[in-house]
Parts: sequence; structure tokens; C-alpha cells
Amino acid sequence: MPRKKSATLFEDSLKGLEEIVEQLEQGDISLEESLKSFEQGVNLTRTCQKALQEAEQKVQILLEKNGQQTLESFNDE
Repeated sequence: MPRKKSATLFEDSLKGLEEIVEQLEQGDISLEESLKSFEQGVNLTRTCQKALQEAEQKVQILLEKNGQQTLESFNDE
């Protein structure tokens, strides 16, 4: 089964964020490059947040039963 576009987009964005953090932590780039990387990181974070919100909405729809939400415990306790 092919991967969903939003899942791939989320994973790619998360990987990009990890690379930016690593680059910024090394401290080998100029202030201007750091600001550009930070701006790119903010955009990637927004992409990740949007994908997570969409996933949460899908989960809520799947858990909806008889027109009412039935939240079930994640733990098997």
C-alpha cells in the first residue's frame, strides 16, 4: 500500500527540522544563514503541526460511534 502524502510530508519536514537543529547547534554558520535556517525551521514546524492536527482529526472521526465521540483509553489497563 502506498504511503500517504501527508505522512511523507510530515516525515520529510521532521527530518529537515532535525538537520536544521544539528546545523545550528554546530554554530559554524553566519548570523544571516542562522536566521534563514530559523525561518525555514518555523515553516517546517507549521507543516508538522498541520499534519498532526489532520491526523488527530482522522483519529477522532474513527473513534466516533453513533454520532457521539467515544474516547477509549490508550493503555490496556
